Amino acid sequence: MTTLTEGLASMGTAEPRTPVRAGRRRSGAWRFAVLVLLGLYFLIPIVASVLFTVRNGGRGGITLEHYAEIPGSEGFAAAFTRSLALAALTVVIVLVLMVPTVVLVELRLPRLRTTVELLTLMPLVLPPIALVVGVRSVLSWAPDYFLNTPLAQAFFALQKPELPWILVLVYVVLALPFVYHALDAGIRGADLKTLTEAARNLGASWPRVLVSVVLPVLRTSVLNASFLTLALVLGEYTIAAILGFETFPTWIVRISGSAPQLSVAVSVLSLMVTWLLLLLISALDRRRGTKESS
Repeated sequence: MTTLTEGLASMGTAEPRTPVRAGRRRSGAWRFAVLVLLGLYFLIPIVASVLFTVRNGGRGGITLEHYAEIPGSEGFAAAFTRSLALAALTVVIVLVLMVPTVVLVELRLPRLRTTVELLTLMPLVLPPIALVVGVRSVLSWAPDYFLNTPLAQAFFALQKPELPWILVLVYVVLALPFVYHALDAGIRGADLKTLTEAARNLGASWPRVLVSVVLPVLRTSVLNASFLTLALVLGEYTIAAILGFETFPTWIVRISGSAPQLSVAVSVLSLMVTWLLLLLISALDRRRGTKESS
């Protein structure tokens, strides 16, 4: 009798199984189908590009000679090095501008958050073609109106083909929306006010607070902003082409007529490098989250 009572009691405490509705199953199937279609949409062009680069047209079979030709290709080293230098300068300048701005808005001027956000969104509203036409018009003032003046010399210095600083300035403007939103997301997820007040109470100066407190807290956001800026500079073609500078994207377009497989191979390789950087940032973010939770 006791065993029967215990069995009935245990049966009474067991939770009934939640039935799976047919609607949920159908929605799960639709989600899977959409993901498969999106995956095919992105993978098929990439696979076709890779097959095009490894195809040995004359003798058949597979070859990697086009990838081996990349380092020794005419103009590749100069164009790629120039784009990397432009990207590094753009990343440094935009972070120097935006990190203190975001921290200042968060700690001292919260009423200006909407204004700053609207200002940083302006490059998305203004078409790049209109921006570059305006920049080219301003640069044309140097020989027309300011010849043999220090201002003309400054304009000419911004347009040196070895390192066109005018592209750096334009890229800084274009990167503002992405950098601001990446940093703002990190600021909102951290109790930055408490940390900075504690550092200030211990006698740290504001530059020391930015370096020792703010940057470690915003490490992932800074990496994301740097990655977005790097991808923007290495993939930007219109402004560099209109202003007449040869960067990595313009070099790819220039050789596409004479060496199409080589140009596609360079594009595929740059895409792979971009993916590796994205995975590296994701791994660093996950590792940081694991350390903080432990």
